[in-house]
Amino acid sequence: MGGVADKKSIPQKRLQRVRGTGRISLAHLDGQTRLGRLFQEGAAKIRLPRTHNGPALDAVLINTSGGMTGGDEIHWSIDVGAGANAVVTTQACEKVYRALSGTARVRTDINIHSGAALSWLPQETILFDESSLSRQLTVNLAPDAGLLLAEPLILGRQAMGETVHRANFRDRWRIYRGGRLLHAEDTRLEGDIQSILNRKATTGGSIALATVLLVHRDAPDMVGSVRKMLGPDAGASAVRSPAGNRLVVRMVAESGFALRRQLVPVIDWCNKRLTGSRQGLPKLWTI
Repeated sequence: MGGVADKKSIPQKRLQRVRGTGRISLAHLDGQTRLGRLFQEGAAKIRLPRTHNGPALDAVLINTSGGMTGGDEIHWSIDVGAGANAVVTTQACEKVYRALSGTARVRTDINIHSGAALSWLPQETILFDESSLSRQLTVNLAPDAGLLLAEPLILGRQAMGETVHRANFRDRWRIYRGGRLLHAEDTRLEGDIQSILNRKATTGGSIALATVLLVHRDAPDMVGSVRKMLGPDAGASAVRSPAGNRLVVRMVAESGFALRRQLVPVIDWCNKRLTGSRQGLPKLWTI
């Protein structure tokens, strides 16, 4: 018997997808922050480089797949024990490529215990044309714990002549302090990305943006100093609430390089206020 086979009857090739889980817990022992437990599986790896950046422990998160696309999933879990100080970053920018189907998902769960502090400083996430990414960040802080959080995003690499016409991006943050909701925000970019970015209420045509959040009891007194570091396309505000005080910085830039030049001084200054004046940024953040 012959004939042309029905396309629906032809088995579809199952595409390989990235899976990764990385969990790390830190403890304060003998006056230093030390590794408690470490678990890594799949494409998620965690390294603890020996540095001279300061008293806080440096940790580097690595996605060994080199990027993400539709259907990939990564889960990070960080637990900072009482009195411990840590700075966590990523080995490189996270690249999110075109999705043939499905959505790439990244979930990050962070717990910061009494008297502890964490600077969560991942390098830039880069979205490519027709990419699809959903991120979820949940942070639980003790009433006297501190947090510095920075999330930079780039939509297309200007130096490579890349333009993101269409993409899907969802980012959900929920930050609790002492069991009370301290900060919540949801970002959604869908469909015609250029049209969205060109609006004055979004980025006014800029392709790079970042949010910095500092949870610190003295946050309201820090606004003036931070504003002096910012250019015309950025702003800072302080929020007082029963759950705690926080400093929020928003910035946009015409390129990833321009964004980093503005972002680095801000996170360096905030990091020193949170983890100690002798604490430097991870070398991976050097321009």
